[in-house]
Amino acid sequence: MPFWRCYYHVIWATKNRAFSISTNVESVIFDGVHQKSRVLGVPIVGVNSCFDHLHVAAMIPPKIAVADWIQQVKGRTSHDVNEQFPDLDHPFRWQNSYGVLTFGAKQLDFVLTYIAHQKQHHAQNTLHPYLEKIEDEDR
Repeated sequence: MPFWRCYYHVIWATKNRAFSISTNVESVIFDGVHQKSRVLGVPIVGVNSCFDHLHVAAMIPPKIAVADWIQQVKGRTSHDVNEQFPDLDHPFRWQNSYGVLTFGAKQLDFVLTYIAHQKQHHAQNTLHPYLEKIEDEDR
């Protein structure tokens, strides 16, 4: 088996940035992220959300395209939320876009701490804009 350590910080948001990630929905999303990633052989090292978006730190093996993993996890989680909460005002959906950043093992603690404190960062406005990007405004 080849050696690899490929760390990714992935961010994606709800459709139209709707504040639709409640505590109950968040739990379903986290379970879906972990379950689908386990099936795909992708270790999840951190996951958290804040009202309208999700942060995931994952070790995606080179044999899996990052975009494919994101698509499958987004699909799984939106399906799970809609199945478990059929009476939502609107079906739960994710935006098509996402942000992907790579990082090394030396930055792992920083990234995991940032992800773990998402709600506090947003409440206290202590965000790192680079770690929150979902779309490339420069293009």
